[in-house]
Amino acid sequence: MLRIGLTGGIGAGKSAVAHRLATHGAVLIDADQLAREVVAPGTDGLREVVDAFGAGVLGADGTLDRAALAAEVFVGEAARRRLESIIHPRVRARTAQLIDAAPPDAVVVNDVPLLVESGLAPTYHLVIVVEADEATRVARLVGTRDLDKEQARSRIRAQASDDARRAAADVLLINERALADLHTAVDALWRDRLVPFEENLRRRRLVRRQEQLSVVPYDPTWPAQYQRLAARIAHAIGDVTHRVDHVGSTAVPGLEAKDVIDIQLTVDALDTADALAARLADAGFPRAPGQWHDNPKPGTPDPAAWEKRVHGSADPGRVVHLHVRGEGSPGVRTALMFRDWLRADEGARAEYAALKRRLRGEGLTTTAYAAAKEPWFDEVWERAEGWAAQVGWQP
Repeated sequence: MLRIGLTGGIGAGKSAVAHRLATHGAVLIDADQLAREVVAPGTDGLREVVDAFGAGVLGADGTLDRAALAAEVFVGEAARRRLESIIHPRVRARTAQLIDAAPPDAVVVNDVPLLVESGLAPTYHLVIVVEADEATRVARLVGTRDLDKEQARSRIRAQASDDARRAAADVLLINERALADLHTAVDALWRDRLVPFEENLRRRRLVRRQEQLSVVPYDPTWPAQYQRLAARIAHAIGDVTHRVDHVGSTAVPGLEAKDVIDIQLTVDALDTADALAARLADAGFPRAPGQWHDNPKPGTPDPAAWEKRVHGSADPGRVVHLHVRGEGSPGVRTALMFRDWLRADEGARAEYAALKRRLRGEGLTTTAYAAAKEPWFDEVWERAEGWAAQVGWQP
């Protein structure tokens, strides 16, 4: 099943997105609703809240007085953290039960207000963030939640910043116009990305790059996209000793490239890579069939030394090439050395960019383009090695 994390600042419109996704058939798990369930009368959660904050947070009927609790909690960081330590583990346990009960082909949307604050983003296949500017959110909170402006601003300030949420967002939905506009955006997201993502994930099918070549200007969001992907990979493989690196052209600031994130996962041996294949596929990175080798470079001509495993992405919205190499493979060193040399040497970077532009103008397919670049890497190998020796570079 496809697991989606949905979040957004208070008043941004996250619930509207959740409800729209539910109309399409998504299985919705509402963390706010679960947070109420775990402190319902008679629960251990409610007893622990009362022990922590006093009987004053109880209403006359024995239920939690949320306004009274908010007055206690929103006065400082320590009080909020104490409440979270009571609520969050219980909500996570109940969430896991509901996910286990969902159909295997479900798109499960977990509506989590504090997803970013809780560090949960890497546990989902995709994170959707709903955003609106502060003035819009304050107006909504004043109009719908019986708060004054200062109370609304206090609630907003108690949550993660917009920048922190954007950093976690694979999909950013801006909700400052009519509800119909938001629905249109959600409908397109469901149709074009979430439904095919779920099917690809279930069938262990990776998204193929298009053979129609497209080389685009450097995108300053590429490093942040890599960070989100790397966090998912690290979460998927757990305590296995590994190293994850952003490699390839999208890892070189200012360099134009195909819009493909190349990632290198280094493990102790290819046997470990094989053992991790199912975990990576479950996380949205299915293995590419066939035998894969890097092109041998001078000094290590044996193709067997360059063997690797290749995974891709099941997400149609983000093409990924995940190169899994064993520790000590010359491919590990080569990928990192060329990346760092191009980052450091402006002349080499300009030379490589000129080659890309020339080949792009020749009308090549993506496969032919990749092959046509290889002779250049062979030609500049000694220059890159000379730079590495001069600066004392190590992987």
